[in-house]
Amino acid sequence: MKEKKTVTSRRKFLTGAAVAGTAAVAMPQVSRAQTATLKMQGSWGAKDVFNEMAMDYVERVNAMAGGRLKIDYLVGGSVVHPFQVFDGVHGGQIDAAHTVTVYWYGKHKAASLFGTGPVFGFNANEGLGWIHNGGGKELFEELQTQIMKVNIKSFFAMPMPTQPLGWFKKPINSAADMRGLKYRTVGLAADLMQAMGLAVAQLPGGEIVPAMERGVIDGFEFNNPTSDRRFGAQDVAKNYMLGSHHQATEYFEIMFNRTKFNGLPKEQQAILQYAAEAVSSANEWKGMD
Repeated sequence: MKEKKTVTSRRKFLTGAAVAGTAAVAMPQVSRAQTATLKMQGSWGAKDVFNEMAMDYVERVNAMAGGRLKIDYLVGGSVVHPFQVFDGVHGGQIDAAHTVTVYWYGKHKAASLFGTGPVFGFNANEGLGWIHNGGGKELFEELQTQIMKVNIKSFFAMPMPTQPLGWFKKPINSAADMRGLKYRTVGLAADLMQAMGLAVAQLPGGEIVPAMERGVIDGFEFNNPTSDRRFGAQDVAKNYMLGSHHQATEYFEIMFNRTKFNGLPKEQQAILQYAAEAVSSANEWKGMD
């Protein structure tokens, strides 16, 4: 009888161990199957090179997350207007956005300090250095959480070259030639140009060419030769004026709904942050050809 009880006990032990072992192996597979998917929209038209830059970030996140986190990227206008991604992320209509702070400059003028501000004497790479190591990100966090109290968490990435003055129907030889022109720009530059006597229209990239064709504007700046050429700037204006001081330093803002971001595991939050830092070095050459 003792021998039979011993055999039965061993079988129970081995059976229990096998079940526990199977559960231990299966648990990570269950975790991996529960993918967190974030819906990100850009502020850019379908042909804009900026979508390629946004996808560089998305691909890094998706590769590093190993199937546990995924970003689905949508071009500008897919869910909200390109200038309204701030409201879309804050309100939860979209989970994330690839944009620039100047597009929500009208909500708080301090936005221009983070990419489109006065000429401080540094370029975009040095500006990102200030963001990461000079107190810039702490100031921006204060702006978001304490001053504006918005439900957004942002990272800065991808330095841009200094932007030209733009495209015009007639050559610009002096400041006097600009007085009275209907001109597209955004942010702090809009205030500056208005003070110089221009009539300013703040338009997203996809609306610029139609506005030039209809005579709504006489000239415009958007960003850089690559981006401008993609949407046909050269087809509606033949005078490209290069020298300018209106936007010497700019980089993209990658924003997330803060509630959604805080609900992610810490390692996924880290992936979203460090992918933004990694993609900066990979994209600093884009837009300069």
